[in-house]
Amino acid sequence: MADVVKFAKPAGFFDTFVRRPGPIKKNMHYCPGCGHGILHKLIAEAMADFKIKDHTVLIAPVGCAVFAYYYFDCYGVSSPHGRAPAIATAISRTNPDDVVISYQGDGDLASIGFNHILQAANRGENMTVFFVNNAIYGMTGGQMAPTTLPGQVTQTSPWGRSVEETGYPIKVCEMISQFEAPVYVERCALSTVPNIMKARNAVRKAIQNSMNKKGFSLVEFLSGCPVNLKMNAEQMNAFLNEKMTKFFPLGVYKDVADERAPVHHPVPTFDREKVIETLYPQAFDHAVEDNFRYKSPVFQKECKVKISGFGGQGVLSLGHVMAVMGKLRNFNVSWLPSYGPEMRGGTANCSVVFSHKHVGSPQADYNCDLMICMNQPSVDKFLGQLSPKGVLVYDASTISNPPTGPEQTVYGIRASDIAAEMGNQKMANSVILGAVIQMMQECLMNEDEKDDLDRAVEAALNESFASKPELAA
Repeated sequence: MADVVKFAKPAGFFDTFVRRPGPIKKNMHYCPGCGHGILHKLIAEAMADFKIKDHTVLIAPVGCAVFAYYYFDCYGVSSPHGRAPAIATAISRTNPDDVVISYQGDGDLASIGFNHILQAANRGENMTVFFVNNAIYGMTGGQMAPTTLPGQVTQTSPWGRSVEETGYPIKVCEMISQFEAPVYVERCALSTVPNIMKARNAVRKAIQNSMNKKGFSLVEFLSGCPVNLKMNAEQMNAFLNEKMTKFFPLGVYKDVADERAPVHHPVPTFDREKVIETLYPQAFDHAVEDNFRYKSPVFQKECKVKISGFGGQGVLSLGHVMAVMGKLRNFNVSWLPSYGPEMRGGTANCSVVFSHKHVGSPQADYNCDLMICMNQPSVDKFLGQLSPKGVLVYDASTISNPPTGPEQTVYGIRASDIAAEMGNQKMANSVILGAVIQMMQECLMNEDEKDDLDRAVEAALNESFASKPELAA
């Protein structure tokens, strides 16, 4: 008489857990009473019933969850601690037809990777997150977790968790449900049979949301860890049902999937030539021969430039463009930025040094040949570093009559006012650059060098702002 199998492990599992170490390849390895085994079965059953295991990707980070790849007959990724949502985002965006599941514990999700889960939820990534909350760090020996209950004893809270010292447990469902983007958030318990059946329905609902591309779903499971909590099965269930649920109430916190249209993120580009074109935009060919040199006398010695102003005025960008110009015309060049911790609105300056020989020092702090000042504090602080025969270019919109020497050349440019008239005050640094280029062409260069300088400016702008081509334009 043939054997009749009435109950067997779900088809979402491997037939034999060949990756599991040791000689036993049939049974799970989780500790007796652990909730992971229960949840694994619910997920494997759903994958088999929905016939999705061939296009499901399950991501499990560090912790007891990491062993998922022993058991699930689907694609899988083991991620660094806390980073499962970031990896899930990448897979979901690049393979939008896949069902992406992030399987995480409380130490991983609510502590080490908390910002990752918040940002993924807020973006509404099309993924399903299964969050196992057992109120303790299980794999590493029973330390206090972000979900450990007030007064609960752990290895690192031997007198019980003190909310005065470590705060209250983090309520993940309550927080995630407040974001606009998530479509489904529920908390279940892997304790009694009725609770497990509710958890089964929640697993299926969350996976179906992902299949239907409805966006972000999270299901939290209150789970037992009897070894680390030093409880038997009866005590463990009582702890879950009587203590954990008082602080972490069960129920649906958000369910708006039926009201939401499917999520459609921008279609990824996999065409090799288009990717290369995007990453490496074609540059204008304004290169020069290796032996090219400017002949004008001003370029036959080392030239030191100091640029300064408020953070946010483009001081460092202006210096960088000038440095790139020098590099493209075969100068040895250095660019040394300097700014305080309050850069936006605070003081910023940079030194640029050009030389056909070795650059002696990247710091332009005395005998500067060119000084550009974009605010009064810069004049007050740095004007003494200008060479007695140096050139000063300043923003006359904010600076009045700087005290210069008799042999110093001074140009006042209403840079901020001109930029404002152009519709963007952030362009004051571009106005200054244009003035410096014009000054060099009219006073310092021969006709061939004037034409080449225009090409050098264009090439330097394209190289400096390659990642922001709209600025270079």
